[in-house]
Amino acid sequence: MSDSYNLLLKQLEALLSTERDPLANAANLSSLLYHNLNQVNWLGFYIKQNNHLVLGPFHGQPACARIAIGQGVCGTAFATKTIQIVADVHDFEGHIVCDAASQSELVIPFEHNKISGVLDVDSPKKERFGYQEQVLLEEAVKIYLESIN
Repeated sequence: MSDSYNLLLKQLEALLSTERDPLANAANLSSLLYHNLNQVNWLGFYIKQNNHLVLGPFHGQPACARIAIGQGVCGTAFATKTIQIVADVHDFEGHIVCDAASQSELVIPFEHNKISGVLDVDSPKKERFGYQEQVLLEEAVKIYLESIN
């Protein structure tokens, strides 16, 4: 992972280290990553409530408020418990358009006894996300979940 991504994770750890509230830490994580990642137009959380993922803390344009589990990239990631890297959202069958500018997407599902859902990141550039960003976001989610223990 790049030095800049490692530094970003250290900043995230410090930012979340004194708070235990899941929503407060999700909001700060969203803000820190959104303002420090290039070519990202949306970054935030969808939180599981019953059979849906409901919009949580985020940065970017207004978004879909509720996604059925199993639908779209976020719902698929959560239902299958697999990371989704979509190089071109137009090639993803069932993609839900919230921001027409989004061209690629990376979604990290997570489950915790206090909160479950996905961290979703969109870019206006096709093929924006790769292994480096996957590792960064997986580590960010780990730091987030550890912070709310």
